[in-house]
Amino acid sequence: MNSRERFYATIERRPVDHPACWLGDPTPGEAEKLIRYYGVNSVSELKKICGDDFYAVEIPYHSENCNAIFAAFDWYMGGSNVDVEHRTLTANGCFCECEDMEDVERVNFPWPDPAKYIDPELCRRLVDEAPEDKVVMGMLWAAHFQDFCAAFGMENALMNMVSAPETVHYVDDHIVDFYLKALKIFLEATKGKVQAILIGDDMGSQRSLMISPEMVKEFVMPGAKRIIELAHSYGVKVIYHSCGSILDAIPFIIEAGADAIHPIQARAAGMDPRNLKTLFGDRVSFCGGVDTQELLPYGTPEQVRDKVRELREIFPTGLIISPSHEALQEDVPPENVKALFEEAGKDY
Repeated sequence: MNSRERFYATIERRPVDHPACWLGDPTPGEAEKLIRYYGVNSVSELKKICGDDFYAVEIPYHSENCNAIFAAFDWYMGGSNVDVEHRTLTANGCFCECEDMEDVERVNFPWPDPAKYIDPELCRRLVDEAPEDKVVMGMLWAAHFQDFCAAFGMENALMNMVSAPETVHYVDDHIVDFYLKALKIFLEATKGKVQAILIGDDMGSQRSLMISPEMVKEFVMPGAKRIIELAHSYGVKVIYHSCGSILDAIPFIIEAGADAIHPIQARAAGMDPRNLKTLFGDRVSFCGGVDTQELLPYGTPEQVRDKVRELREIFPTGLIISPSHEALQEDVPPENVKALFEEAGKDY
């Protein structure tokens, strides 16, 4: 099997020669360590040699205020604090004092138009750089729950979800419309060349969901479902991301149509891989499972291999083996990354 064949078989829970694998997106410091360790010159070369089945492409977004699509909204209406380094969910955004729809409309927020800031030709060039057999995955993120938390300030957003839900739905609908248009531009420009997108929202803490399952169903899943349906209309699979303990949200994510759920935060409550396989393994695939909180940074290569062997036994298919966070931190020894990929890459 090549990477794409392995990916589709995993998503459809058909037999595979060995598990599909994804390195994720190492931080710059970790990427530099891995590049030195593997004796290559770039992250692209690293992913070719280590056994990564994926080639992730950040959907290019360049506006006056930011250069990342996940920071596209200037919630402070000041042209600042929207860059990658300073983005936050807790600072009060421009809707922080809104208690009803009149307040929301009075803000007169300048909703950005993705068509102004996404170059279709650049999308094509970035996707065309992918190795021929790798799974090209567009990183849309589309974290609309996190976005509306930032728009109000998280505490205000959570309060408004109870006391003035129409204000949250109004802001959320505009955010989702933005991501839908952005995704359509990207998929039209790269038609037939992209196999997957990654979207999602961090809804979980270490112990449970941050909001009730009912609120997940009302405020998070409708937007996700619209985005998933658009991706599926282009024949593109969807991996849905949420850190933390999201056990109670998984049925809603499945109902929304996600093809796989990322990242199985291994040490979060209820996210034990065996439990997930038992409860949901016949309805959805998963991605992740190799703990980045304790095991990868502090374990030995043999302990990493033991975990991968366990995951392979639990999920003979239906699991993309990957670190349990997409951004490997600098505290992960390269030897442990190599152990992960070597063990995962052994044929059944």
